[in-house]
Amino acid sequence: MPSDEVTGDVGRPEDIRAVPVRRRGRWIAAALVLVVAAALVRSVASNPRFEWSVVGNYLFDERILEGVRVTIELTVIAMAVGIVLGVVIAIMRLSPNPLVSGGSWLYVWFFRGTPVLVQLLFWYNIAALYPKIALGIPFGPAFVHADANSLITPFTAAILGLGLNEGAYMAEIVRAGIISVPEGQGDAARSLGMTRL
Repeated sequence: MPSDEVTGDVGRPEDIRAVPVRRRGRWIAAALVLVVAAALVRSVASNPRFEWSVVGNYLFDERILEGVRVTIELTVIAMAVGIVLGVVIAIMRLSPNPLVSGGSWLYVWFFRGTPVLVQLLFWYNIAALYPKIALGIPFGPAFVHADANSLITPFTAAILGLGLNEGAYMAEIVRAGIISVPEGQGDAARSLGMTRL
């Protein structure tokens, strides 16, 4: 059998055997984190001052479960309001009309810059500023009149505060997504006859 040198064939090189670097520091740090976590869990679980039996009695109380239900309901409604409002505000913000764009910028600036707790307190106490709420032609006659206290209940105030705040944050998320589309894709869409909408 001829050798590789005589025939000119080059043999396949040996496979490289990768040996991972042993990092003892990582193992020591992981062990320390586990020991500290176990000590904290044991301390909380075995401390009689936490009175876990009392916590267990109240955790599944009817009032607590009702609060959880209302919280989930508020979250879903506020997120839905925020998503719809955020998409509309983001499209307004990208408008070439300076009034529309400026109005949406002002909305985002105000609702993102004001703490949510302040917004909730404002909507809850809106009747102090506007005892009667009316809808109609601007600077003209009003067609619908309502008492602010009966119209804006605490639940409605929470939806307004959380939904309007979420709408401002969602507007920036949607706007960033629209801006991230490369200009070439927009040109390609227009060449296919697609409108800006």
